[in-house]
Amino acid sequence: MTSQPTLQSVPALGTRPAAGSNPSRAETREQLSKASYDLLVIGGGILGISTAWHAAQSGLRVALVDSGDFAGATSSASSKLLHGGLRYLQTGAVKLVAENHFERRAVSRQVAPHLANPLTFYLPVYKGGPHGAAKLGAGVFAYSALSAFGDGVGHLLSPAKAAQDVPELRTDNLKAVAVYGDDQMNDSRMALMTVRAAVESGAVVLNHAEVTGLRFTRGRVTGAELRDRRSGDEFGVNARLVLNATGPWVDHLRRMEDAGAAPSIRLSKGAHLVLKRTAPWKAALATPIDKYRITFALPWEDMLLLGTTDEEYEGDPADVAVNDRDTAQILDEAAFSIRDQQLDRDLITYAFAGLRVLPGGPGDTAKAKRETVVTEGRGGMLSVAGGKWTTFRHIGRTVMRKLQELPGHPLGDDFEPVASLPKKLPLPGVANPRAVAHRLLTDRPAPGPRMAADTARHLATHYGSLAFDIARLANEDPRLGERVHPDAPEIWAQVVYARDHEWAQTPDDVLRRRTTLTIRGLATDEVRAKVQDVLDAE
Repeated sequence: MTSQPTLQSVPALGTRPAAGSNPSRAETREQLSKASYDLLVIGGGILGISTAWHAAQSGLRVALVDSGDFAGATSSASSKLLHGGLRYLQTGAVKLVAENHFERRAVSRQVAPHLANPLTFYLPVYKGGPHGAAKLGAGVFAYSALSAFGDGVGHLLSPAKAAQDVPELRTDNLKAVAVYGDDQMNDSRMALMTVRAAVESGAVVLNHAEVTGLRFTRGRVTGAELRDRRSGDEFGVNARLVLNATGPWVDHLRRMEDAGAAPSIRLSKGAHLVLKRTAPWKAALATPIDKYRITFALPWEDMLLLGTTDEEYEGDPADVAVNDRDTAQILDEAAFSIRDQQLDRDLITYAFAGLRVLPGGPGDTAKAKRETVVTEGRGGMLSVAGGKWTTFRHIGRTVMRKLQELPGHPLGDDFEPVASLPKKLPLPGVANPRAVAHRLLTDRPAPGPRMAADTARHLATHYGSLAFDIARLANEDPRLGERVHPDAPEIWAQVVYARDHEWAQTPDDVLRRRTTLTIRGLATDEVRAKVQDVLDAE
């Protein structure tokens, strides 16, 4: 077990930012307030981030701000899947599934193979369940066909074979298991790498910067007033066009533009639980609950991720949280296919909830389409909301096409049409994670200690080739090579890197979204205090 730095020693870690660090918040505020931008994106969830990335690629001067952290709300509360959407076949949305598969394969194969990994899914068919084996067998075959059989051929598997791969699978009354393939990711890390890609393309970004009002010129929205929530400084940003990508808060910002704006969306709460695993899993479970809903049990980050719920939410988006009823529902639904010993409440390390943004209208949220809505307000502000994580690149391109089609060309013609942009531009750090992990283990400094195998794997699959920058920090200061917590693979160099290169401002930014310490239940008061000391050492 790796020894821990003492609380007194941590403030000295990483006190000198490395070359190429992000500009300071004061420098960024000054840059935002003095320049004039073509596009101001308000909202640092994946929709805003993706649009900023594509807009910057197009040659536009782009600013991106968020009142919290990047991916700090809905975009870090997903089921961590890149998937075609098997349940959409139930409604006959064949074209949608094919399009989702195309985007899934593009992200996991070309855009971010270092941040995504293939995952086999077992869909158990129980006696008396909502679907028969023949129907599900045909469904997974069609599903795999729509992905051009890139993940193998969907088929039926015997319960005995499935139980070997998922030892906690409940086999009582299990008739068959349908098999298909999709992909998995860490949504927070994917979002942060996309922020980095936007910045490398020229965008200026600032998190923890709250919009307090909009700027108008002759009735048109031409910027925003902001307050730095870290320092309290107030400043403004001028832009030819403003994009509202605030997710669950999209109508709140629309009412800043037009106090009488009618609601455009409704919200659906999705809760998840993270548990310690009692045994290794080689596949995920997707268990039908009824005709429309599936509950997932996903091996993720050496843990087990269970969920999700789907119910209408009408409260303040900032207050969304997992309650006892959510926990009971998730565990009860998981018990359809998972043995009781894996569902002990003492195994829960973390619970989180997010809000799906759905088009306004009546009906069951579980049956609502996960489509993207783009609207233009009376002051010319564009608002974008909804959609699936899997299609984040497609949504960014869609918004860019909408910008190009606006009457009067408010952005002019001095930017590259979205159709001419690279189709599958990789995110920063793109590399084969196995090769990266191998190099991290073999290229050790002399006489420095060898990096632990689990840390090498973790760095490779969360940073790609950028993991070598973190290893370099640890080589220069061996204390940075020590673990933040003995039961997690993360090292202190990641905390310094998060501060200097990934816009981390608070312990939650580091522990919840730039590392896995929170979801593992390891964000103790002592760890948080040490992380805060490193952040303050700037």
